[in-house]
Amino acid sequence: PQLFACNQERINLGDKVVVGQDTTVDIATVIEILESEEFFSSPNSQGEEKVSPESIPAIIRKATPQDLQTARELNEKDKREATLFKCKKLVSKHNLPMKLVDAHFSLDGAKITFAFIADGRVDFRELLKDLTRHFNAVIRLQQIGIRDEARFQGDCGHCGRPLCCRSFLRDLKSITSEMAELQQCVHRGSERISGVCGRLMCCLAYEDEGYQELAKKFPPVGDKIKVGDKEGVVCAHNLLKGTISVEITDEKGEVVVVETKVI
Repeated sequence: PQLFACNQERINLGDKVVVGQDTTVDIATVIEILESEEFFSSPNSQGEEKVSPESIPAIIRKATPQDLQTARELNEKDKREATLFKCKKLVSKHNLPMKLVDAHFSLDGAKITFAFIADGRVDFRELLKDLTRHFNAVIRLQQIGIRDEARFQGDCGHCGRPLCCRSFLRDLKSITSEMAELQQCVHRGSERISGVCGRLMCCLAYEDEGYQELAKKFPPVGDKIKVGDKEGVVCAHNLLKGTISVEITDEKGEVVVVETKVI
């Protein structure tokens, strides 16, 4: 996502707008609106220098029906596939270890952006020269991650809704296996908790803070606690039910597991 200033008409979330990028213009979708006073006066969380309003490019206008039609024609599926096919041939010619994901034409047709995946850095200088000569356009080669690939090619998630990364998420935060374990959904299997990108689903982070707060009310696994008149060891939690499982030795000397309410 990129920051743009809005100096003219009222812009709403989800609006299509025309923006200037370098020497070209393109269409973008508004995914977040920041209040300028708050954004420019607040210190950066990473301690970086504040961004000056003058350094942010402005939105040119709301996209008109003609703008949207032009963008659709420029990025029509057959044209994009033909463009990718030519680029793939040139990638093979230079024997480069990169997987092409998508091609995008700017609104004025003067710039083509190729998105690709690679394990490391790729020296594509000679490829860039060939692409520039062949297409007679400004060429941008953008390396993306596997999770970013879903933004270009994905559609809907397991829930049936549009992918979060494609519709509103600005940053793709790290999703850890600890989040899945805390929310007790690991037993569902990796396919059930992985997104179309093959990584853990972004939505696991949405309730993580709530689960973290809830977990503070439970004794840690391994702690010794009293259940009635007997002492036992905590062996499992069920955060949603508000219960813990405790191993207790009964009168026969056998270890049994009992469930007791915590909250």
